Amino acid sequence: MDFTDSTEEAAFRAEANAFLSQHLEPKKAAAIRSGRRDDYLQRAKDWQKVKAENQFAQITWPKEIGGRGGSSMQQVIWNQEEGKFDAPTGPFAIGLGMCVPTVIAFGSDEHKQRYVQKALFGEEIWCQLFSEPAAGSDVAGLKTKAVKDGDDWVINGQKVWTSGAHYSDYGIVLVRTDPDVPKHKGLTMFIVDMKQEGVDVRPIHQASGGSEFNEVYFTDVRIPDSDRLGEPGMGWKVALVTLMNERLAVGGSPGPDWAEIMDYARGSGSMSDAAFRAKLADWYVAAQGYKLTKFRTQTALSKGETPGPENSIGKVITANHLQDICNSAIEMQDHYGIISDKDHAPADAIFQESFMWAPGLRIAGGTDEILKNIIAERVLGLPQDVRVDKDKPFSAF
Repeated sequence: MDFTDSTEEAAFRAEANAFLSQHLEPKKAAAIRSGRRDDYLQRAKDWQKVKAENQFAQITWPKEIGGRGGSSMQQVIWNQEEGKFDAPTGPFAIGLGMCVPTVIAFGSDEHKQRYVQKALFGEEIWCQLFSEPAAGSDVAGLKTKAVKDGDDWVINGQKVWTSGAHYSDYGIVLVRTDPDVPKHKGLTMFIVDMKQEGVDVRPIHQASGGSEFNEVYFTDVRIPDSDRLGEPGMGWKVALVTLMNERLAVGGSPGPDWAEIMDYARGSGSMSDAAFRAKLADWYVAAQGYKLTKFRTQTALSKGETPGPENSIGKVITANHLQDICNSAIEMQDHYGIISDKDHAPADAIFQESFMWAPGLRIAGGTDEILKNIIAERVLGLPQDVRVDKDKPFSAF
């Protein structure tokens, strides 16, 4: 592995850092959910526009659709440098990282002309409508259905855990259009207007205090056939493109790491505890292992190669890592650990907020179990799980 930037990469890193320094303040702490600020959404839109105007919004996208026409390694470098600053990027992560690339890959020329630029410049926000109450990790088990009616499709059903649906303008929705074939073969993907009649978005109050996830109900929602992505019944193929982007995008975890808890422990006197020091060493080793794994990915990108399914290891490690660190920090605070008000809690409640968020991170983008199966089957070559529904029509269950 080569950990050093090439001459061209070093030049781009310097350019990116200079641009970011001109527009943003450095990140002062391991913020977990800066989106709670009342002006966060508008700040995010403004920052997205600035990036797009200067060709930093999507580095790898072609110039003709508003990107920079750069390399995957340049995108990695930009992400690294932007992560050092207080950049309000949350509302656009799903749309530009998962939804719009799917539209670019499977949409018509009219779709690309209508949606790509507006999303890139922060004028419209997108969400991804996959999970359902009975179909989370098993996305292909979804029950929301679409029935053809003339030139339209009529959708009825429910989605859940849809991040950002309450402020999104559009979404990509995966539905069942043929229940009489095996579950992976009867799905179709559509573009849906989140503001149209029949779409009911209900925010879910989370343990962390936020309401970023939503339930979304569809009641006789009509979508023109022209807003279909891919052929009818080929939705699983389309969804795989989205899911691969999703699992790469959520590979890291926001929030405190070993350095933050070590700093806190120094002030609280916990560094004299041998058991704590042993755990700190474990966290450090895990963090360095993940760091080297990311370097391996960066090296592959820098050589023009495509990283494989081993990227699934990132979220398995970091989500559990975050939960363990925050739990230990709260225990270290003793009875003060029950305080979650950032104005009164130790360390501005960063450990409490992150602890409440961490279980959601272990579900988003594929549960631990799904990602471990991917690693087992596609990296280690182990046999697949037994699937009793593999060749049976979905309607038989």
